[in-house]
Amino acid sequence: MKKIQMVDLKGQYEGIKEEVNKGMQEILEETSFINGPHVHAFQKELEEYLDVKHVIPCANGTDALQIAMMGLGLKPGDEVITADFTFAATVEVIALLQLTPVLVDVDPETFNIDPEEIKKAITPNTKAIVPVHLFGQTADMDAIMKIAKEHNLYVIEDNAQAIGADFHSKNGEIKKAGTIGDVAATSFFPSKNLGCYGDGGAIFTNNDELAHTIRGIVNHGMYERYHHDVVGVNSRLDSFQAAVLRAKLKNLDIYNEARKEAALQYSTAFADNEHIVTPVRRGDCDTHVYHQYTLKIGNGKRDALAKHLQEKGIPFGVYYPIPLHLQKAYVDERYDEKNFTVTNQLVKEVISLPMHTELEDDQIQHISKTIIDFLN
Repeated sequence: MKKIQMVDLKGQYEGIKEEVNKGMQEILEETSFINGPHVHAFQKELEEYLDVKHVIPCANGTDALQIAMMGLGLKPGDEVITADFTFAATVEVIALLQLTPVLVDVDPETFNIDPEEIKKAITPNTKAIVPVHLFGQTADMDAIMKIAKEHNLYVIEDNAQAIGADFHSKNGEIKKAGTIGDVAATSFFPSKNLGCYGDGGAIFTNNDELAHTIRGIVNHGMYERYHHDVVGVNSRLDSFQAAVLRAKLKNLDIYNEARKEAALQYSTAFADNEHIVTPVRRGDCDTHVYHQYTLKIGNGKRDALAKHLQEKGIPFGVYYPIPLHLQKAYVDERYDEKNFTVTNQLVKEVISLPMHTELEDDQIQHISKTIIDFLN
């Protein structure tokens, strides 16, 4: 059995090595390092894949979220509602822009933001909702878009973990995650389902005017060189990363199918264990792309299991060990612990197992058996 890794980027590279190397060589020979042909080609190819009008590449996923909010013209003091159970980048950009983060609890099964909690958090100062499509599954966008429409709010999708996932609307429409709200942000961090070999990100929107504004923001506020029409930042996807992403985008559906197959094998192995709750998938099989395969471990055994896995050389992750409302940077007297019962429980129970496109059956079997043997 091969050494088990949380993410096997080297193994994945072997399958696209020729195309990646060819792209890198072209860029070196052309010296087209910034906004070169590979960046423009990737932008168009991703627009086609997502069926979205505008993809604006940028330097990383955190920038993508910040730029999306800047593009919408949100002002200091405006309230932005998002999930308490997620990575800090989501709330970080809200605070950086001097907006007011409003953290709410999540659904205990999908770990995504709870629409009922969103409703409770809306005030006259609320201007936007940021649903995070956590671990590879879309949030309940039907409910979220309905709430946003009723209260005239923007919806900014944090799609860093769910690129390629589908959302099946109750009206029969099927849309890719990140193409449903007013604007979306994604990350191409190397471990993502669509990851580059450094930092990278992108913003998606179907709004022509917003796309125009964002294109200026990512490039120092310029549409014409040395003419600064809006306040901007320096956030561009470099050509080397675009070349990697072009090679991977062609295989994204194959990669996601491999993740789904691995998830099915895990879930089948754990199906009858009373101490394990496997990931819940809402809707059809294409609605979850398993950026993470995350279990809930009952009876207070999560930490002991983590220690056991470490001793056995099996990698794992705890995403996330501390709720955002308890992070020192985001503590706020407005928050009441009774409003975060789900998140406060999840941080004690969740553990994520190795999940990537190169996982082999014997590795999954070994990981599963190790966990089951320990918990029994």
